[in-house]
Amino acid sequence: METVLLYILGVVVIVVGIAVSIGLHEVGHLVPAKLFGVRVSQYMIGFGPTLFSRRRGETEYGLKAIPLGGYISMAGMFPPAKDGEKARTATTGVMQSLVQDARTSSADAMVATDEATGAQTLIDEKRAFYRLPVHKRVIIMLGGPFMNLVIAVVLYAVLLCGFGLAQSSTTVGSVSKCVLPATSQQQECGTNSSPAPGLAAGLKPGDRIISMDSRPITSWAQATGIIRSSASKDLTIVVERDGSELTLTASPLLTERYVYDAQGAVSKDDTGASVTEQVGFLGIGSATEVVQQPITAVLPAVGDNISRVAHLILNLPQRMIDVVNAAFGPDERDPNGPISVVGVGRLAGEITSLNTIPIIERASALVGLVASLNVALMVFNLVPLMPLDGGHVAGALFEGIRRFLAKLFGRKDPGPVDTAKIIPLTFVVASLLIVMSAILIYADIVKPISIL
Repeated sequence: METVLLYILGVVVIVVGIAVSIGLHEVGHLVPAKLFGVRVSQYMIGFGPTLFSRRRGETEYGLKAIPLGGYISMAGMFPPAKDGEKARTATTGVMQSLVQDARTSSADAMVATDEATGAQTLIDEKRAFYRLPVHKRVIIMLGGPFMNLVIAVVLYAVLLCGFGLAQSSTTVGSVSKCVLPATSQQQECGTNSSPAPGLAAGLKPGDRIISMDSRPITSWAQATGIIRSSASKDLTIVVERDGSELTLTASPLLTERYVYDAQGAVSKDDTGASVTEQVGFLGIGSATEVVQQPITAVLPAVGDNISRVAHLILNLPQRMIDVVNAAFGPDERDPNGPISVVGVGRLAGEITSLNTIPIIERASALVGLVASLNVALMVFNLVPLMPLDGGHVAGALFEGIRRFLAKLFGRKDPGPVDTAKIIPLTFVVASLLIVMSAILIYADIVKPISIL
């Protein structure tokens, strides 16, 4: 029962984390929009039926039934299609954009209605979004992704500088009993297996390596490098055990090991076969320790996450094909592939229900999960396609370039770009996003990515 409750707690934490992140994303749009005088008629968290709303001034603030989306509705998002026609409106939320065209056909956001008297007042056209200078529109649309970036940086600071990062220490964590080549199908030591040199030398879990071959050891990678390059040589190893220093002698055995790339994956040759090499081997593994990182480690960590998400998006078509093959076929899911909110919730539930690891490590994992979600929200929203924020930014920049060129060559000001003309493309993109989300949700149900 306790495991079930912990699982539910993990899911709730992620749902709240997503809702807060989306809410702050929309605040990133809302604040500059109001500062620049744009009329904002709605600020909503979630989609579906409205559970609660309250009007403050000209803006209705509310919460909808499914808190996994959000939007603000700004007047005059689209310019008039022709002289005399009133400006259309739109929202910044993906889900709401699917129905906004139908909504705006029967509503005029440039007209304010007094709830008490029913009197209508025409809003100054200068308060329309499309009438703003290009740089102000870009600031408004980038405000949402910027908020997600700020959240990610703050959470990464908490994760790295507060909780700390698990990393290899110079302490021996495990000692193998025998030596098995990397390509061996044998999983356990047999009567003919060569004994591991580390065990034969007397190394034990808990030994802290002080020096090797008279060289002080400050990292496990340093110790590994010495071992790999010292096959068939006697190594003098000084370790600390139970508060006392002990000198041991070990001779690394030349054996076959896999070659790993910068991402930690096994390297492949031109034929797709795993690459191996002959190196020295003792048969010892490091113990991990949690080390608080300096504040200078935060931005590089965020940058690395941004790079991974961008790479995933650039390869999204192939990644989605892989997901389909896994969901509807025998293939396994790629743990580094795309995942839906359902899959994220499952991972959060698994993390919190792991009674075998300390609570502090589970909390750290949840913080990292929410931080990564904010990075994903930021990068995905910057894709230059409507109805995403990047699509609106691209439209504003195109207008700015067009007006600059017209002024440069002495031509008449072409006026605002009519982004309403690409509404059909917006519906296509939004439909693809819905289909993609449905596939990911199905895959996360029938063949989920698991940490267990």
